[in-house]
Amino acid sequence: MLAIKTPDNYLNQSGVINQIGDYIAPLAQRIALITSPTAWELTRQALETSLQHHAIHYQVWFLNGPCCLETLQQLAIEIGKQGAELILGVGGGRVMDAAKGIGGLLDNLAVINVPTIAATCAAWSPITVLYDQQGGHHHSVVQQRPPVWVLVDTLIIAQSPIRYLRAGIVDAIAKWYEFSLYQHHPDAGLGLQLKIQAAKSALEVINHHGEQAVADNTQHIASVALKQVIDANIALAGLANSIFDEVPRAGMAHLIHDVLTRYPQCHGWLHGEIVGFSLNVQSQLEEKNPERQQGLWKLLRSYHAPATLQQFGLAEQSSLLATLAEAMVIATDIPAQLPFTVTREQLLAAFIATGRIDTAV
Repeated sequence: MLAIKTPDNYLNQSGVINQIGDYIAPLAQRIALITSPTAWELTRQALETSLQHHAIHYQVWFLNGPCCLETLQQLAIEIGKQGAELILGVGGGRVMDAAKGIGGLLDNLAVINVPTIAATCAAWSPITVLYDQQGGHHHSVVQQRPPVWVLVDTLIIAQSPIRYLRAGIVDAIAKWYEFSLYQHHPDAGLGLQLKIQAAKSALEVINHHGEQAVADNTQHIASVALKQVIDANIALAGLANSIFDEVPRAGMAHLIHDVLTRYPQCHGWLHGEIVGFSLNVQSQLEEKNPERQQGLWKLLRSYHAPATLQQFGLAEQSSLLATLAEAMVIATDIPAQLPFTVTREQLLAAFIATGRIDTAV
């Protein structure tokens, strides 16, 4: 079995926000617009002008707080009463996930996602990641209907703080470091090979254009390099998450990330930044491969991701580290596919080991 759940259409184009009504009008005349206060302030004028030009009726709903099931259920009830024919998500990753989640709750209503930052692949990915009210990871849901459009405005993302692009780059490269671990297993079939190729493509784009894209984003220049890296962060990384077969293969760094989000000490970090630290923890669990490890550290350093206990702010948290290791839960059929074992003791040792390395080497 092989299933590939991708958006129907993807477009990365400067100024596309000004034509948003062109893409909605063939699909709906009454929409619910899910956004955040920051994203709404940034896009309101362009969105309202285009929606009004096409006589599209819209109601704005703000996502306040984490993307949690209770919030999505309440929004779905209200939006259902409104009679919306389409969900338009405009904002960062939690808004993208919320739009997909609400669409799923409303009998797979059509969704268009417009990311305003490139910090994750959430705009593309068929997965909605759900958190609890405190911001801790709860569970994920694979949506039956992916977005009908993902519309990326390079100009908007060029204006976003550079921290988001860097975090998105780290989240994208994580796909390669996570999925490549499974290559050795005899069950490594077509689904895994496709995931790895998508992840490898993202890594190659970042290796070629990442440094220039960061420089251009810092200067708010919507360059070719920035566009390429946005595509890697959103589309290529998203594609790696869109391929499913009968063999479950969890990203180890993302499993570690999910545990870390349940603790307030980690709530000041972006998703990709937590994944960056988690990648280093993963590297301590792997069989020692100096070349692979040094390559990872170089990337984490280049994109300002925390790699050590000291950088992540957990150097003096020995009791918390033990709790984190105890809380790590891996589905029983996943460890057998990995080239290393994961026990509570090994995970604790891996956390501690990150505090003893010199990533400047």
